[in-house]
Amino acid sequence: MTIQKPTGFEFWEKSLKSAKYVVAPMVDQSEEAWRVLSRRYGADLCYTPMFHARLFSESQHYRDEQFTTSPQDRPLVVQFCANDPETLLKAALLVQDKCDAVDLNIGCPQHIAKRGHYGSFLMEDWDLLKRMVSLLHKELSIPVTCKIRIFPDVNKTIEYAKMLVDAGAQLLTVHGRLREQKGHKTGLADWEQIKLVREAVSVPVFANGNILYHEDVQKCLDYTGANGVMSAEGNLYNPALFSGKLLPVWQMAQEYLDICKEIPTKTHMIRPHLFKIFRPCLHIHTDMREQLGKVKTIEEFEKIVQELKRRLEETAKNTPSEITTNEDGTLNIPHWLCQPYFRPPLPEPKSEPTVKAPEAANEDDQSLKRKPLDNESPKKNPKPKKIREGLCSHCKNVASVKCPFQSCKQCCRKNETCHQCETHNYKKSKSAKITEATSNGDEEPTAATAAAV
Repeated sequence: MTIQKPTGFEFWEKSLKSAKYVVAPMVDQSEEAWRVLSRRYGADLCYTPMFHARLFSESQHYRDEQFTTSPQDRPLVVQFCANDPETLLKAALLVQDKCDAVDLNIGCPQHIAKRGHYGSFLMEDWDLLKRMVSLLHKELSIPVTCKIRIFPDVNKTIEYAKMLVDAGAQLLTVHGRLREQKGHKTGLADWEQIKLVREAVSVPVFANGNILYHEDVQKCLDYTGANGVMSAEGNLYNPALFSGKLLPVWQMAQEYLDICKEIPTKTHMIRPHLFKIFRPCLHIHTDMREQLGKVKTIEEFEKIVQELKRRLEETAKNTPSEITTNEDGTLNIPHWLCQPYFRPPLPEPKSEPTVKAPEAANEDDQSLKRKPLDNESPKKNPKPKKIREGLCSHCKNVASVKCPFQSCKQCCRKNETCHQCETHNYKKSKSAKITEATSNGDEEPTAATAAAV
């Protein structure tokens, strides 16, 4: 029997406080300290990093290291990746009293998800997804939600979303990108598909994708009709994104480190955050980039923050800090302020040189000949390539040019003329010469004959 709990829009309004600004689940990047910082600057709801359900259910050490929270860390959704219903349930039962919902990740496109058969690589296994979502819906005291990616065919995406809702999902986060859209192939998210999913299902929908500036949040809400907007990279590069502020990078970094002093945070989580916050200025202050990659303590991180603060404040005093708009709508923001990251486009593939077809080529056509490189000396008096002409006098194979018997190698040997042919210069084996000697009347080879052989 399904446990009574808030569902659908009641769940969103009461448990999630009608959350509109949402921080995405990010491995090692949406830890408690970062969630605290994000909430200070407008985030209504935060997700934990994606946890591996089997490791979470089996290892106390994994749980203690990966999952920390507090009564102030609410509303909160804990996300798991899994490919087994019972394992997922075991992990979810361990957190249901410490969060407001459990989310199933069906969106991760990384290679590790492919190897582990989870995330977006379950998009085709609808039966398994139904069983996992349905089991959590029946057994947990809190709702289950899903974060998904889209299919190329919008009708399949809608059918997919409806299937998950029918199985028990009480909220969907739709990342408007295909599974293949990642890294330098990320491209733009498809807000149209998110809009159509929102219109097709009876539960709240969060939109994910294309959020660079604060203004993009409202644009996305207006276009898609979604109930909230989730940000991942936008939040990482500017944790004050939802507040609409573009604050100095050193201010955000120091504030984050102050939180890390109160909430012990692993170095492997702190370092990537600082690299992203400082990204606009590290290509200028490259020595700081190298140091940031080496330090290991909060105190050492703080020294880097203070040094960058000193340098950047000096630059800000002597440089106009006006923010201008480019023709493509992006903003020119001073490098000492937090700002979105634009991935550089992939280089254009090199075009293949056009080569004439063999039948159209002329023997004197110089375009088909390789030209010497700038630092390469041309060959002096290149030897003419040997050309084989004529057929073997014994078979139809090509004869060797210098064979006096006009034979190919095999026929020259077969007809026992090769011992007289300098071209083939056939050397008989020891056994062949012994056989030849005995056939000439020597029943037993002499010592001299054997030695010669």
